[in-house]
Amino acid sequence: MPGLLLAAALALLGQGLAHWLGVGLLGLPRSPVSGITLAILLGLALAHCADLPDRLRAGTRFALTTVLRAGIVLLGLRLSLAEAGEVGLRALPVIVAAIVTALWLVRWLGERLGLPPRLAALIGVGTSICGATAIVATAPTIGAREEETSFAVACIALFGLLAMLLYPFAAHWLFNGESLHSDLFLGTAVHDTAQVVGAGMAYREYYADARALEVATVTKMVRNLAMIAVIPLMAIAYRPMPGASVSGSAAPRSRAYELVPLFVLGFAAMSLMRTVGDLGDQPFGLVPAERWSTVLAAAGTATDFLLATAMAAVGLSTRLSTLRAIGPTPLLVALSCALAVGSVAATVIALLY
Repeated sequence: MPGLLLAAALALLGQGLAHWLGVGLLGLPRSPVSGITLAILLGLALAHCADLPDRLRAGTRFALTTVLRAGIVLLGLRLSLAEAGEVGLRALPVIVAAIVTALWLVRWLGERLGLPPRLAALIGVGTSICGATAIVATAPTIGAREEETSFAVACIALFGLLAMLLYPFAAHWLFNGESLHSDLFLGTAVHDTAQVVGAGMAYREYYADARALEVATVTKMVRNLAMIAVIPLMAIAYRPMPGASVSGSAAPRSRAYELVPLFVLGFAAMSLMRTVGDLGDQPFGLVPAERWSTVLAAAGTATDFLLATAMAAVGLSTRLSTLRAIGPTPLLVALSCALAVGSVAATVIALLY
């Protein structure tokens, strides 16, 4: 509870500080500062300037997992199945191009720089698919060592954090304010699910794009599902030699049903509920239209608060000091992979749409 309350307090403080800076101090009708960005930076500053007690970590982990996933599930109420499916189909060629590029580049670059092949593979799947989740799911199937898994996660945390903070501005500039293009880019080029949510919320606040969060999140969930195909292929390409040590020693191989995150199914269920509820003049044949609108508005408010709390936890959980032990080579490969994914995503979006 202490860590969770701290993350929630930082989320509220970020929103209040953003409003005070933009409206109260500058006298603007709408703040140009994102409360989500401030919440992340406040958490990051607090984590590095103060020696936070260990009892806070359980709460921040809970915010980064359960609270984040609950917010994403509720986010499904904002999109019908038809809208989500349309976004997914538009995002698919961009995602495929980014994943293929990342996996090829890390193998090619890793061989030339002397990076251990399994560490390079983990950086590739983490950058192109699903951040730390993809790394943890892939590690046991390819026989990666524990330190390789930790290094890959740290690289993803660093460059994903930078992408989350900088890509909303880069996307708006690259695509001349075209919202759909920018949203697809954020969903493809930012690494982890939490980081994509943060980038989407920040873009929505900076540029008044009402659908930024939804489109970026749907794009990211399509990327997540790529684990079903990519992880078995990685297991074949990087099959451990007989007797080789495996990350976590007795870590089990990922099973197919474990590669589909439950929150993705929950999002789809909420999207189905929204689709059925919007049919006809009386939602579900039972609920008055006014009450259905009230429920959707309340769910939207709850979604924003849950996701903002998770974003504050991103800052509280980031430990950039762990990067000192990694060395320059993994960081260079991770940076190159991140830039390649962003470049390919931007290029494909510009060519197709």
